[in-house]
Amino acid sequence: FEDMEGFMCKTPAIADIVILVDGSWSIGRINFRLVRTFLENLVRAFSVDFDKTRIGLAQYSGDPRIEWHLNTHSSKEAVIEAVKNLPYKGGNTLTGLALTFILENSFKPESGSRPGVPKIGILITDGKSQDDVIPPAQSLKDAGIELFAIGVKNADENELKAIASPPEETHVYNVADFSVMSDIVEGLTKGVCDRVDQLDKQIKDSLAPPRDLVIADITARSFRVTWTHATGQVEKYRVVYYPASGGQPEEKVVQGTDNSVELNYLNSLTEYQVAVFAIYRSSASQALRGSATTLALPSVNNLELHDITHSTMRVRWRAAIGATGYMILYAPLTEGESADEKEVKVADSVNEVELEGLSPDTEYTVTVYAMYGEEASDPMTSQETTLPLIPARNLRFSEVDHSSARLTWESASRLVRGYRVMYVKTNGVQTTEVDVGKVTTYLLKNLTSLTEYTVGVFAIYDEGEAEAVTESFTTKVVPDPLDLKSSDITAESFRVSWQHPATDVTLYRITWTSTDGGDSKDALVDSNVNTYKITGLSPDSEYEVLLAAIYANEIESDEVILVENTVPLSAPKNLRVSEEWYNRFRISWDVPPSPTMGYRVVYQPLSAPGPALETFVGEDVNTMLIVNLLSGTEYSVKVIASYTTGSSEALSGRAKTLYLGVTNLSTYQVRMTSVCAQWQTHRHASAYRAVIQPLLGSQKQEIRLGAGSNLHCFSNLKPNTEYKISVYAQLQDGTEGPAATATVKTLPTQAPTKPPATTPLPTIPAAKEVCRAAKADLVFLVDGSWSIGDDNFLKIIRFLYSTVGALDRIGPDGTQVAIAQFSDDARTEFKLNSYTNKERLLDAVNKISYKGGNTKTGRAIQHVKENIFTAEGGVRRGIPNVLVVLTDGRSQDDVNKVSKEMQMEGYIVFAIGFADADYGELVSIASKPSDRHVFFVDDLDAFQKIEEKLVTFVCEAATATCPSVPMSGSTTPGFRMMELFGLVEDRYNSIYGVSMVPGTFNAFPSFHLHSNALLAQPTRFIHPEGLPSDYTISLLFRLLHDTPEEPFALWEILNKNNEPLAGVILDNGGKTLTFFNNDYKGDFQTVTFEGPEIKKLFFGSFHKLHVAISKTSAKVFVDCKMVSERSINAAGNITTEGLEVLGRMVRSRGNKDNSATFQLQNFDIVCSTSWASRDKCCELPGLRKEAECPALPKACTCTQDSKGPPGPPGVPVSHTHTHSNPIQLH
Repeated sequence: FEDMEGFMCKTPAIADIVILVDGSWSIGRINFRLVRTFLENLVRAFSVDFDKTRIGLAQYSGDPRIEWHLNTHSSKEAVIEAVKNLPYKGGNTLTGLALTFILENSFKPESGSRPGVPKIGILITDGKSQDDVIPPAQSLKDAGIELFAIGVKNADENELKAIASPPEETHVYNVADFSVMSDIVEGLTKGVCDRVDQLDKQIKDSLAPPRDLVIADITARSFRVTWTHATGQVEKYRVVYYPASGGQPEEKVVQGTDNSVELNYLNSLTEYQVAVFAIYRSSASQALRGSATTLALPSVNNLELHDITHSTMRVRWRAAIGATGYMILYAPLTEGESADEKEVKVADSVNEVELEGLSPDTEYTVTVYAMYGEEASDPMTSQETTLPLIPARNLRFSEVDHSSARLTWESASRLVRGYRVMYVKTNGVQTTEVDVGKVTTYLLKNLTSLTEYTVGVFAIYDEGEAEAVTESFTTKVVPDPLDLKSSDITAESFRVSWQHPATDVTLYRITWTSTDGGDSKDALVDSNVNTYKITGLSPDSEYEVLLAAIYANEIESDEVILVENTVPLSAPKNLRVSEEWYNRFRISWDVPPSPTMGYRVVYQPLSAPGPALETFVGEDVNTMLIVNLLSGTEYSVKVIASYTTGSSEALSGRAKTLYLGVTNLSTYQVRMTSVCAQWQTHRHASAYRAVIQPLLGSQKQEIRLGAGSNLHCFSNLKPNTEYKISVYAQLQDGTEGPAATATVKTLPTQAPTKPPATTPLPTIPAAKEVCRAAKADLVFLVDGSWSIGDDNFLKIIRFLYSTVGALDRIGPDGTQVAIAQFSDDARTEFKLNSYTNKERLLDAVNKISYKGGNTKTGRAIQHVKENIFTAEGGVRRGIPNVLVVLTDGRSQDDVNKVSKEMQMEGYIVFAIGFADADYGELVSIASKPSDRHVFFVDDLDAFQKIEEKLVTFVCEAATATCPSVPMSGSTTPGFRMMELFGLVEDRYNSIYGVSMVPGTFNAFPSFHLHSNALLAQPTRFIHPEGLPSDYTISLLFRLLHDTPEEPFALWEILNKNNEPLAGVILDNGGKTLTFFNNDYKGDFQTVTFEGPEIKKLFFGSFHKLHVAISKTSAKVFVDCKMVSERSINAAGNITTEGLEVLGRMVRSRGNKDNSATFQLQNFDIVCSTSWASRDKCCELPGLRKEAECPALPKACTCTQDSKGPPGPPGVPVSHTHTHSNPIQLH
């Protein structure tokens, strides 16, 4: 410090000083002037300026007021002037209020208080405060304000000490009077000055700036600023930066915990000044400063021009880091005038661009800039030349003829817009041009023959026309007419025809001349004609024909030559034979083209001697019936046309009359005085004449028989005598054919055997135990053909007697029996309802007579099906239908078709063969399995070996509780419920509310049960003996979209009061399946099945359901796969006095039953619990295996055994002609 005109505070530190002056009445105006002087001296000791020490002043009494703020005056002189003019306020002494006032009003930034600058408060008072001063004084101290207290006169020293900051030695001043205040000015100013210096150092120590400024990661648009943290409690750092060359400063503020920041969006190649400030709670540090210069903007690298065409090229470069986009400038390099430069801008993600619309064969300069906002990098430039327009290539010629040629060339480029073809005669001057579009082939027309042409093809682009590809070709000579030939040749004319050689022919010239000499004749015909009839010719003469084509330019082709002969006089043609009969036939012929005078017909037998016969018919006749001929005789026939100039050649052929005679004449039942003859009937015979006479003797017998007769027995003959039998066929008109003959010798005389004394009456056999419960409709079909013989037929009758005798009850309450005998046709011996008594039935069996004839088994089985198993014949519903077939030989007709029908329709068929029977045929006839239904013995004496087993099997099949039914290609005990309810093709249409729709296969019908179809049948018809103890319910069905959600019974049995006894229930809403019945104790029991596999039944597709019921359990199978099992008690039997119903709703009440809608394809009840595991679900397409399943219904299947019987022997080929067949021509 230096002493110059009073003390001057020389510290460089600055301060904000606020003086609080007591202006109460106790001071008085005179003393207040002394206070002004004191203040003036105080102010003079400091360097007062806007950026140095600032001085503000407040005066208080009862209420304080600001005289001037810290930022009111910016010079010492202005402050001193304000002190001189300070007015005296007057009032009470409220020092505490005044202290609070300056805290709230003077030490504020808006009042000029600066952060980081020492704060000084100086109180001048003359008395004790009238309010509390300690809290306000402490608030000022807490705010960092250093307080000095000056007391005058009556001031309370303790109060001054309480107000002032420590130490009191330097901060509290007390003088006795205002007049001596000047004595403390220097000490006060020194104390204040020293304290300002100390406070400044403390503040600067606590507001230290950051250190060690580092600028790194410098790019063209950014760099990173890093520093070492400042000491103290730094709240934030403020980074200020601006271009050194001038510009608006920018700043970034980061948290006090950060010591690094990246400055972005800078200008490239620019020096920046950087200042970093530490921001404290109440002030900021000095700046840490530095500078850095940004780099130049990166430009693109590896500029490449590629994929150059005539109008495009691609530009590719390596991307520049940080670029916001790219700008491409391109222009052709031209001499003289500068070309227009074009610009393309792309995003920063693009580094390849195709330039389009370029001129062909032109060098281009391409420049690429990397863009950084609005700034551009240094350019990268390259040059390339576009390709010239590509011409068409490989011009070639095809289909060259006299007036046209096809051009073909290869495409120049996919950018070609079209092609122009120019052609000219090589030696000519006139050119022809045509624009052909975007094709690569073109047909040139209207050319001159034998002329060379030069052709040019130009490829046309949007940018212009490429150079032409050129070639030459020469047209050919005009062609001759093609394929000249003749037709329609007669004695006076023929027609010539040809093919057009080209489309531009204008005329044809035809010339013809006889090769024997004479004048030529010619004719011109139009170009659209290719045929000409030459007339006026001589018969049987040779002519030469010349044909030339004349073209539009009068050029004429070479002539083509044809030589042809006219024909001689025409003979008839195509001799035909028809209406062959035993004494006549008809001949017909085609008339010749030339008119005739008539026809000579000559005919003669080939084998018989004698002259030829001849007749003449007129010119309008072309058919003739030749009569009075020999039977079975071949004739030669000739037809000759007659003309005025002579006769034609003969039209020859052969014809034969039919043979009127019987065949296959044989004898049988030869005895001492009688013999029988049989023969193959003649199809046209109206009667037969049979004659027998001994070879030695004249006595003969003769009889005339009807057309249907094929046998006759002669009696009253002599024993041991040779006879000749002759049989003649006769026509309606009396014509008789040649005799068919046979010789036979009657048996010699035998001594008579002594008859038994008495003939015991046959006894009625007792019923076998196995047949006690038999209840069936049983038919025996017995072979009565000639091959059986009388003796064997009696054995068959004994066998039938024994078998029928094994039955118990005969009639409607037991087993009904019918017998039919067959040979060529079948004869019903008696029907099912003919006998209701066993004794009368057996008597009828014994009276059956032997029929005789051929073996037509198929026809006989059809007879049984259509005439015996009928309602009129006594057949009963719900009763097994059993057929037993006995035969000794192979059938002479087809048995497969009708046998398959019988088996498919549920008939149980047994086949018994003996002697020459065909075992394979027996298998075809019988039901399956064959080991149960087919029996074979060597002869009828061995019948006893099979009788016991046959009777057992037949009676088991006839047991009504579980009759045998066909199932999957074999027979199984059970019930065909579809048939029992009438749901079959030939009966369903009589059932109300049922329609037939396709099933799982087209061959399988399915039946749609509508809501008004409540199908019911009496239980006694379906299960007359009740349900078996073990059985499987088999259903193939599907639910529909309109199937109700409520439960319904697929099938159930009701008693006469409509109460359910047993059945299967589906709940479409709950997706469950329930079976119910009454157990052996009479208790009602139900089992319900659910789960994913059960839910499949409700999804709208066909599914096969098996419910297997045993004495202990109920098992459910879905689509032949077991899904669940439940325990149940053994069932009690049902009453048959009720109904069995399909589709009945569970909630039906009384007589108001209603039905569910669903489709039903199969319904069987099989008397076995193993059926579900044996069933192969062959009806479901997804599960059907053809190798394991029987053929589909109505499928065409062929087996070795399906051959039909042999037909009747034919007449030798050399002796017959059939109706309308062509005959042999000579």
